[in-house]
Formats: sequence, structure tokens, C-alpha cells
Amino acid sequence: MPSASDTDYHEKPPLHELFDVGAWFSAESALAADLARAAFALGRLEGMLMAMEPELRAGANRRLALIEAEAMLWAQGSPLRREEIGRDLMEARAGADLEAMRLARWSIRRLEGQGDPRDLRAFLGLHRAEVSGLDDLLAARPTGHDFDAAAAEFRTLAGELADLTPVARAPALRVLWRLCDLSAPEVLAEPATWTARDMAEGCEGLRFVPLGRHGRGVWIDGGTPAERMARHLAAVTAGIEDARHELARVTEWQARALAAMAGVKGDNPARVIRALAAHPLLSAAMLEDSAGISRDTAERMLARMKSLGLAREITGGRRFRLWMLAG
Repeated sequence: MPSASDTDYHEKPPLHELFDVGAWFSAESALAADLARAAFALGRLEGMLMAMEPELRAGANRRLALIEAEAMLWAQGSPLRREEIGRDLMEARAGADLEAMRLARWSIRRLEGQGDPRDLRAFLGLHRAEVSGLDDLLAARPTGHDFDAAAAEFRTLAGELADLTPVARAPALRVLWRLCDLSAPEVLAEPATWTARDMAEGCEGLRFVPLGRHGRGVWIDGGTPAERMARHLAAVTAGIEDARHELARVTEWQARALAAMAGVKGDNPARVIRALAAHPLLSAAMLEDSAGISRDTAERMLARMKSLGLAREITGGRRFRLWMLAG
């Protein structure tokens, strides 16, 4: 006999009655100018990343991913600062909400390119469903065969949206995600992360399309397809511009730091500055490895840069201290 939850799930109206695919194509056609602006902004950001060397590009993606995860969690009502998320990723616990931090770790890894978005079970990490003590947020979505059926239905209707421009189809996919109950209603980071990856289809340097703080206006949204898409495209354009400004800020910091450290002999200052630009957060041990210098030199350089207002230490402790560029 099917359970009550199984009955409730299967008694839902067919999705094709709830989800009007054609309305989203009409919305895209009506918003050609908005789409062009968003696509132009995306092309500029992609070009900026492709011009970077691999280490700096990876660091830029991590930097943007931390900002994105922070914005998603704040919009979800789980406020974590990007520094806390970065500390946890580096195993320097900040004592924050463990469930929010678990979701932050998952989001950062996916935004950096881990996981195949086409395999929803693996992308969402649903191997956890076999573990006892399943958390309430995960248990609120369909499981087992019910999840597989919901995922198949999502893929079928998502396939009908494939001809929409990737950057424009995200609001439709977020609606469809909710209709399929692929995440608990209160968890917006999962569909936001999945659609951020989907929007970057075809990009080589960019792993996801950042919305940053502008995502808060569209991750939880309502209205007609045209209204949703218009707000989404505006958020894409603004979020990408913020991302470009953040990366430009790092480039400007590098030039300022090199000028300020010009009096220090040798090439160690340039190596340290490059490492700080490439890593949103790093320890002295990481700096030693990344810059190819001794631990003592790494500590001295960080102290010197702190005194010049170029670097700051965020942990406040005496062990496993983490550093980031300042200004």
C-alpha cells in the first residue's frame, strides 16, 4: 500500500498543466534588449577570466563563489559571512550553524565546477539519503523512486526549454524545480546553485553566472514569466558587473601592493602578492607552498604587508591564522 506521502505526491496535477513552456519563449522574445545587455555583460566577464593565468582564474572563481554562497544563504535566512565559509572550507571552524555550513560547502564545490548538473541525484549529494539521522531539510523532498520520478519529470520539461538562451532560462527552471519538489521549500541555495551552473553553459573560464546580492530579488520570486525573466535578466547584468568590479579591485590591489613593497629586495614580494591575489584566504603554510618561499619568510612578509594595510588576518588566533588581501 502506498504511503500518505506517496499518495500526495502522485495526486498532484500533471506538470504540463501547471507549467506553460510557451510563455517563457514569449517572454524571451519580448525581452530581447534586456537579454542582449545580460549576454554582453557575461561575455565581458568571461573574457576577463580567460585573460587570466590558470591559478588566478581558479582563485577568481573561488572568490566569486564565496560571494555567491554568502548571498544565497543570507537570502535563505542562514546568514554566514564569506570569511566564515572560507574558514570552514579550510578546516578552521568558525562555530557557525552546521547545517548552513554544510549547504555552503556543497554550494561552493558545485559553483567551482564539481558535479554533473545532468545527474540530479549526484549533484545534490543524495547518497546521504542512505544514512540514518537524515536532516529535516533533506527529508522534506521526495526520496527514492519518488525523487527519481520527480527528477525525470524535471528533465523532460527542462528539455523543452533547451532552446532558450541559457542565461534567460534560469527563472523558468527555478519555477520548474519548485513544482517538482526537488528541494525543500525553504532551501533556495540548491536551485540557485544549479541554475547558476546551467547559465554558464558554453563558458570556458566561468564556472557559474554570479548574481551576488542581486539574486535575493529573484531566487524567491513571483509574477508572470515575463515579469520574472525581466527581473532575472536585470539581476544577471547587475551581478556580473559587481563581479567584474570585484576582480578589478583585486587587480588594482596587486598594482598598489607591488608599489608599496618595491623597497623590499628580491622577487619574494611579487610572489606573495600574487598568492594573495590568487587565493581569497590562505595560511602561512599555503603561502609557503604557493609562493615557493620558507615559512619564516612567509610570516615576515605577511606581517610586513599587514603593517602597510595590504593584508589582514581574519582568525584572531595564534595558530592556523588565515590571511586575505586588505583594501
